[in-house]
Amino acid sequence: MTDMVDPIRPTLATRFRGFLPVVVDVETGGFDWNRHALLEIAAVPIDLDEHGKLVCGDTISAHLEPAPGTQIDPKSLEVTGIQLDHPFRFAKPEREALDHVFAGVRAAVKKHGCQRAILVGHNAHFDLNFVNAAVARVGHKRNPFHPFSVFDTVTMAGLAYGQTVLARAVHAAGISWDGAEAHSAVYDAEKTAALFCTIANAWPMLTPPKPELPPEQPSLLSAGDAS
Repeated sequence: MTDMVDPIRPTLATRFRGFLPVVVDVETGGFDWNRHALLEIAAVPIDLDEHGKLVCGDTISAHLEPAPGTQIDPKSLEVTGIQLDHPFRFAKPEREALDHVFAGVRAAVKKHGCQRAILVGHNAHFDLNFVNAAVARVGHKRNPFHPFSVFDTVTMAGLAYGQTVLARAVHAAGISWDGAEAHSAVYDAEKTAALFCTIANAWPMLTPPKPELPPEQPSLLSAGDAS
């Protein structure tokens, strides 16, 4: 007999107040989102399995040509291993890359009946700031992400495992990690998505208690109220 999905289990449309979590990782030409180039972006929409557990959806990704006017710190390329002139990099202009990734994210939002996406990341505001800077550069009008709210797996992993470094948090969660593959937007996004799902699935939704009126304080009552 197959397991039946609990009809009262929250859907993704209700689980996060109408937001669809989408894990994003970016690789960049430095740390300054207003000055340095966005070079890679990967997005992993969160999905539900047949038991109502959070799982990783299909990854959407793009390599980007450095936008005109942006800079690249050579030290950042040493860390990421990105070769800008690699013949199989197939980099897209910034607008085209955003169109590609955002279209997949919007499709996932629509699939689950959500209102918009919320970015999930490890040090999430770093990723969001680079996305927002790219959106501003190209004047993109269909950014599916909330402009400032995020879910950050640094906080989640710190609470769940006492770890804040991605590699250590992933290891603590029992997820495989290959340091040689790290600093790829796709690899880091998929590992961050697995970490998010692992923690969120283990954390029960808390039912808020019904509010109770505070007990009366006789010393604060007037003589007429106390009679």
